[in-house]
Amino acid sequence: MKSITPLILTCVMLASLSALSHAAEPANMKPHHGMGMWAHGMTDEDKEAHLKAMQDYSLKIHDLSNQILAEKDPTKQEALKTQQRELMKEHYEKMRQAHKM
Repeated sequence: MKSITPLILTCVMLASLSALSHAAEPANMKPHHGMGMWAHGMTDEDKEAHLKAMQDYSLKIHDLSNQILAEKDPTKQEALKTQQRELMKEHYEKMRQAHKM
């Protein structure tokens, strides 16, 4: 029994410290823009437009992927890859500009 008491006490103390470390968020932290935060402050129309734009981008990228896989000519395949990379760069830059704070 004596050897179990310190073990239980240690577990309780660790659980308390863990809870305290997550209890308060510093006031100077910016909100995290994770999965649920992208639509904060957007109207339903804005959300729908954003989703359509994301869908359009995904379809373009996947269409180019399919074209790359189907193309047998290495030169044409490389041109398609370059086109796909440019589309990805444009999208990345647009997202980077949209998320600057």
